[in-house]
Amino acid sequence: MEIFIDSADLDEIRQGYAWGVVDGVTTNPSLLKKAVEKRVEGGEKVDLKAYISRILEVAQGTPVSLEVTEYTAEGMIAQGKRLHQIFNPVAGNVYIKIPVNPAFRADDDTHFDGIRAIRDLTAAGIPVNTTLIFTPEQAFLAAKAGASFLSPFAGRIDDDLRKKAGISFDKTDYYPAGGLENEDELLEDNGIASGIELVEQCVDVVDRYSFESKVLAASLRNPRQVREAALVGAHI
Repeated sequence: MEIFIDSADLDEIRQGYAWGVVDGVTTNPSLLKKAVEKRVEGGEKVDLKAYISRILEVAQGTPVSLEVTEYTAEGMIAQGKRLHQIFNPVAGNVYIKIPVNPAFRADDDTHFDGIRAIRDLTAAGIPVNTTLIFTPEQAFLAAKAGASFLSPFAGRIDDDLRKKAGISFDKTDYYPAGGLENEDELLEDNGIASGIELVEQCVDVVDRYSFESKVLAASLRNPRQVREAALVGAHI
């Protein structure tokens, strides 16, 4: 199993690679904002383009995911191509992170725009990391569209299951891989009883149909969940 560090903090990224256990980096706009603000508060002048280029160099040619901020297929495709054109020449390791479903409301007409963006970027030779996956169906569609990485949000599933049941918890609390019972009923969402079960079913979909996509277990909350992701076959 590969290990990607989910950070935009150069010091954290350098440390991970110095340990010799990190195989890639995932970032998002909020992580970049936090990392840059930390350096600005420390008195450093930061040019965002140069900062991202330094992350790519520290990653030593291993995959680095840069996320789009647009929410329509056209916007994501254009921004993804632009990010790849600007940053991939630095170290040849840029992956574009695309939300599988960018819609905010049930009545939005952009529910499949993520799939369209994945298909078009992949066709253009740009590798895609599909983010915000909450169902095996979404993983299947993203894999079919050609995504290189599928990122099921394990911790978010566990959070949502507890929130819906009115259970209080801290972010790093362990959630049983086999699910959690509340008032003698197993908590589940559309047949998914835990984040680890979501990861496992995504792996099963990829393996069953021999997709080339890799499953990246994302939004992990504690070391035990990392172990369980490895045990169910997460590729990353």
